Amino acid sequence: MNKSLYICEVCGKEEMLTSDEAFEKGWDYPPFIGEFGVVSPRTCPDCPMEETAWAALVLKHKTYAELSDKQKEAIQRILNEKK
Repeated sequence: MNKSLYICEVCGKEEMLTSDEAFEKGWDYPPFIGEFGVVSPRTCPDCPMEETAWAALVLKHKTYAELSDKQKEAIQRILNEKK
């Protein structure tokens, strides 16, 4: 199975993992959590989803313009994901 780069949008942690390894370690990432190319949390096992771009948009009702640069970067990365 191929390894992919997993990036936590909250703390910036990066790991090269298979999707099974990521799931077993507790990463919130597709394909087991959410869907590739669709904005949803991308977090490592240590970070809360409440600090993600998804939470800012959906739970806190912020507009894209109100997001931090870090959150906007995460959204662009998510939208460019390969399935």
